[in-house]
Amino acid sequence: MSHPDNKTHAVEVQTVTDRGLNERRPLNEDSLLADRGRFIFAVADGVGGAEAGEVASQTAIEVLDEAFRHQAEGDDVEDLMELAIQRANASIHQMAQEHAKFSMMATTIVALHLKGNIATIGHVGDSRLYRLTVEGDLVRETEDHSVVEEEVRAGRMTAEQAAHHPSKNVISRALGAEESVEVDLKTIEVEDGTEFLLCTDGITRHISDAELRQLLVTQDSLKSLCDELKRRCYERGAEDNLTAVVVRYGQRIPADGRLEDLQRTISPETETVAIFERGARPPAAGNFDLTEDALAPSARLAFATAGTSEEGQISTPERKLNIPAPNASKGGFLRAVGRLFLFIVFLAAVGGAFYAGRRYKGPIPFLKDENEAVAQVSPNPLLAEDPLLKFERTRSEIDSDPNSWLSTQVKAELTRQGVSSPLESSDPEFLYLYGRASLLAGNSVESAQALELAIVKSDLTPSPRNSTIRKEATLALAALALKFVREKPRASRHLEEILSKPVPGSSP
Repeated sequence: MSHPDNKTHAVEVQTVTDRGLNERRPLNEDSLLADRGRFIFAVADGVGGAEAGEVASQTAIEVLDEAFRHQAEGDDVEDLMELAIQRANASIHQMAQEHAKFSMMATTIVALHLKGNIATIGHVGDSRLYRLTVEGDLVRETEDHSVVEEEVRAGRMTAEQAAHHPSKNVISRALGAEESVEVDLKTIEVEDGTEFLLCTDGITRHISDAELRQLLVTQDSLKSLCDELKRRCYERGAEDNLTAVVVRYGQRIPADGRLEDLQRTISPETETVAIFERGARPPAAGNFDLTEDALAPSARLAFATAGTSEEGQISTPERKLNIPAPNASKGGFLRAVGRLFLFIVFLAAVGGAFYAGRRYKGPIPFLKDENEAVAQVSPNPLLAEDPLLKFERTRSEIDSDPNSWLSTQVKAELTRQGVSSPLESSDPEFLYLYGRASLLAGNSVESAQALELAIVKSDLTPSPRNSTIRKEATLALAALALKFVREKPRASRHLEEILSKPVPGSSP
């Protein structure tokens, strides 16, 4: 039986991203990718303050985008996604090591690729991916990589303790934090009518899983859904940057079609939550001090609270949220207000941080919280001349229109260097950029020669910057090799020989 491809199943996508209302976060450090043509979608939540978090998240998205731009027919999507995320991690870590103002930067990422009825998911950090099934069940496909949730999964902390812990907003895994990173990957089959929500914690800190499910089921328009996500976050404070990408695979299923077969289910694995009419607030969750009331946004929930009552909810990965008809009460709302007051008092009294976690032995600097002291950068007239930022801008220009850059910028650069051909240049950065532009423009032979020369010239004049250029050139050659491994096996073997040479300063 052949699987349907994406050409026979329409894929609709809508996005929203906003810096929020927190004046301590003047920039939107989230980034997103929504490429309906190549069926690759992602969100990234930058950490580090000021422009650092923005650079980290944008780098992750750009690397992922580049990897799938050069995807060849028959490539293993899961391997390609892992390679791209690992490459993004290496690039961000390298920048953080070489530039003081980026020393604390990192980013989360969650990515989705669709090929026929196969969905591939990659994930690092606490940005989430939800799947709404054709039956109307909401499934969280990702586990938050946070200190407290890892403690819960290890059995060293209860869900209630984690929900109240002062370090519940500390992530334990992020791109750029270390030289290598463990990427959570999974591949699942999807049905016509499935919807996906990829979002940063700026969404989930204010909107519960029950509300997310309600919105996904009841909103026919994805644009209206995104507008409502933003509106509810703003209504509840919008302390953090907020970003969401909503993907609909196949035909829209009306709300009645999703609700009619739902049954009330209560078990240790699956607990019932309530669906609420548009604009209504959900009741308090169980006997905990946290509330799902709209007035009580949590300060970055690493996971949804679990309760013992029928009004409780659980939102662990791959567990269904079976949501029956409304059953909110006035008494529940009053209890929620009381718990809100106690929770605010509790937050005011709590200090310090929980410096533990299985992946980190020292301080964990990736604390994302509305009370976080975010570095503020005053306007700097010299910022435009920063070599790293200038390099990133040039690379973005090339990616946007390689032919334009080749026709307008190369000649001027050759005149400046006093050479007649790009391959006569002794500047590793220029050779790398020329090789990248040539690759994107379809001139593979010229690209391979330029990238190889960039590696050679970097070796002749070792420096931290040239080390970065060498690694980028090597990665570009890898992309070239993947692209032509079937079409030009001899050229691919030559590129593999180049790639097999050790990179100076890299671990064996």
